[in-house]
Parts: sequence; C-alpha cells; structure tokens
Amino acid sequence: MTDSIRELTILQPDDWHIHLRDDKALATTVPHAAGSFNRVICMPNLVPPVKNVEDAQAYRARIMQHLEASNVSAERKAAFDPRMTLYLTDHTTAQDIELAAKSGIVQAVKLYPAGATTNSADGVTNINACVDVFEALEKYNLPLLLHGEVTHDHVDIFDREKRFLDEVMVQIIAKFPTMKIVMEHITTSDAADFVLSQGNQIAATITPQHLMFNRNHLLLGGIKPHFYCLPILKRESHQKVLLDVATSGNPKFFLGTDSAPHATDKKEAACGCAGCYSAATALPLYATAFDSVGKIDRLEGFTSRFGAQFYGLPVNESTITMIKTPMQIPASYPYFDGSSLTPLMAGESLPWSIKGSL
Repeated sequence: MTDSIRELTILQPDDWHIHLRDDKALATTVPHAAGSFNRVICMPNLVPPVKNVEDAQAYRARIMQHLEASNVSAERKAAFDPRMTLYLTDHTTAQDIELAAKSGIVQAVKLYPAGATTNSADGVTNINACVDVFEALEKYNLPLLLHGEVTHDHVDIFDREKRFLDEVMVQIIAKFPTMKIVMEHITTSDAADFVLSQGNQIAATITPQHLMFNRNHLLLGGIKPHFYCLPILKRESHQKVLLDVATSGNPKFFLGTDSAPHATDKKEAACGCAGCYSAATALPLYATAFDSVGKIDRLEGFTSRFGAQFYGLPVNESTITMIKTPMQIPASYPYFDGSSLTPLMAGESLPWSIKGSL
C-alpha cells in the first residue's frame, strides 16, 4: 500500500518546461531549478526572443554563468544541463531548424500562438505558413512544443484549449503525421483524451498547479493572483482527469512545471501577470499530488523516465530521495532589484519534502 511509503528514492528528475527568464532573474531561478533537476527545457519567450542557434548559445552561456556564481553544490552544478528551444515565428526557416537540430544544445522548437501568454507577441500568426518548418522538424526529429490555445478575443478563456485541439491540432497532425509534438501544460480532460487517442509521437506535460488546483482555488473568496496562470485553471472535473493520467503510468504524460517567475508586485497588480512559480518546490508539490490519490509509487516514471524516453535521451543515473516529513514553502524569495518572488502555495505546508533540504 502506498499509504505505508514514507521515503521514496527516485532517479533525478528533469523539467521539460521551465521559464528561467534572463539577466538578473537568473540569479534566483537557475539555483532553484538546479537544486532538483538535471535537464531543463528552457522556454525562449525572452525579450527579445531566442529565435536562432546563436541566440540559444548566448542564452545558455548566461544561464551557466549564473550557475557557476551560485551556491549550488558542485555535484548539482556538474549535473545541470539547460536544453534550449527556439521561438517559432512567422519568419523561422527550414535552415534555422537544420542548424538547431545539429547544434547539440537545442532540444525542441516552441510554438506560441501570437498573444497567447507572456511575451508571445512574436508568436505564429498563421499555422498554415509553417509548412517548411514542420517538414524540417519531421526530417530532423526535433519536437514541436505547443502552447495549445487559440487566441481569438471572442473565444471564452476556459474553452481556448479545446478549440485549439479541434481547429488547429487536428490539421497539424493530419499534414505532419510523424512530427513529434508535446502538448505543453495541458489543462482539460479534452486534451488528456486527445493525447491518449494519438500515436506515440504525441505527448503532454502537466504542471503541479493543474494537478493540485482548479478554478475555485483561483476565484472563490476573492481572486488569488498567485494561482493565475495560462492556460487558466479549469473545473475540478478536468483536474481529476489530469491526476488520473499523470498517475496512470502512461509514458505519454510527464513533468513540465511551467514554473514562471514574476515579481510579487507584478502579480499582485490591477493587471497581474500570468504564471505560477514552483521551481524550488516542484518535487514536493508533485509528490503531494500523487500521494493524494494513493499513487506516490508512480512518481518516478512521470518525473524521471517518460520525458527522457520521449526525447530519446538516457534517463539520469543520479537519485533524489523524497520523505514524508512536512515542509513549509517560503513566503517569498528575494528577487532582483530589491523585489520579491512569491512561490506557489507560499507560506503553506506540504506533507512531502526532499531529504536533506529541510
């Protein structure tokens, strides 16, 4: 019985979707990510975006500089491997894809529909104009990462993921049946069912917030800005389906935190930023979610095996141990220029923690 499991050693996880941001933000986000994860797929929606291999190489160098300057252990520094993504725009070429595939550091290409989320103004405006790029992705077996929402103003924000599946995903898969695609941060039963209905070339990441919370947590008793992310939290019925597939042992679903840092004053504002910050506490959050349905024994596949297998990479050899000893999430972290960063579930207690980190 999983109720009796109070200590669990798993292979070191990877985060297949994280926002580290850039410049001064990296002093906070990089040590937090490196504390738990070996490989991290770094989102490219910087200002300006990471659009080509040269941008990716320069961004990775900045990340590694902040890693070396941090107080992360020598062991964790040696293991940390930021994997880059290119920001797909209307001007991305097949040659950009070829160079990325041969670069050794670019792991995937990210498609943001223009206007879908933070810093997505340079995103794709016409999927049908991406034929050459998608053909190159198929040719070089480079995965396409999708923020799966339509962005039409008239479409209800709670329906945008399903509309994307119905109107865009079906077209892409029909035209490019062997292209590897990750549906990032899925939020609905519709998306879970869609991924299950497709071949092994289609997978999905799931965030801790979409496993643990639903739109009641965001809206009941007043708007909670630190639960506001995009895609937005959905109904409890969707949350339950996400928990079911995440804990099922199906290798199509794996860890992607979508951890996204925003200074506290930018979140707690009249027009607050979208994104939940979880990089430092993601593993206790996921462990808590899995244990809530009695499936803590399924954690390693989701966090440490299935993503690597999808990307064709070896699983990690190092391990990390989770213990059923309560931990309190910090109320905030120091951020740059005197600001603070409020994590998901700030100040609250979780039943699981990382051994040696208390």
